[in-house]
Parts: sequence; C-alpha cells; structure tokens
Amino acid sequence: MINPKELRYSKEHEWLSAAEDGVSAVGITEHAANALGDVVFVQLPEVGDSVSAGETCGELESTKSVSDLYSPVSGEVTEVNVDVVNDPSLVNSAPFEGGWLFKVRITDEPADLLSADEYTAFSAG
Repeated sequence: MINPKELRYSKEHEWLSAAEDGVSAVGITEHAANALGDVVFVQLPEVGDSVSAGETCGELESTKSVSDLYSPVSGEVTEVNVDVVNDPSLVNSAPFEGGWLFKVRITDEPADLLSADEYTAFSAG
C-alpha cells in the first residue's frame, strides 16, 4: 500500500492534503478503508461546521462496524464530497482521489501529523 508523499497523516488514519488558499481536503487512508471493509454509509460534517483537531466530526459505517471520523486539523468545513455521500464505496475504491470526505479552512494544525513514511511505519506496527 502506497501512501501519497504529498499528504500528511493522523494517527487516527485520516489524511490531509496540502492547503490551497488555506483549504485542505480530508479523507481516510487506504489502510483504514481496508480495515473497515465495504463502506455503506457516510455521515460528514456540514458546510460551515467548525471541526477540532482530534475530535470526532462524522461516522463511517461499513458492513463490519461503525467508526468515528476524526478531523486532523481545526477549522471550518468549506465543502463536503456529495459523491461519497451518494456512493460511499468511493472511500474503498479511491480513498486518496474521489473518496475524499470534506474540505476545511484550517485555523489550527497540530504538530503531530505524520509524513507518508512515518505513517507507513506507524500503520505497519
């Protein structure tokens, strides 16, 4: 499993894209998608919601279980991926592309986000 180098990662298995005009995309990693199994329902924060780093902001329901979605940063939600809401399987089939979950205007970014190599080592342990 290849974790894209341009992304940063949380220990809760979310990824964060590089900011464009202060806004980053958030999704879950391939490792998390594989562990969840087939995702059948996604509950995301709404546009305008405030999210806090390390706090729950939604849920992912799979054929195996329901898992909390954590925000890797603090900020305001600027967009949600309606494609994923309509077709949750995108989380499994394209976790780093079409399966992104929401975009956030970052107000605070924790120092403990991992590089791709650090996350690969962490998720292998």
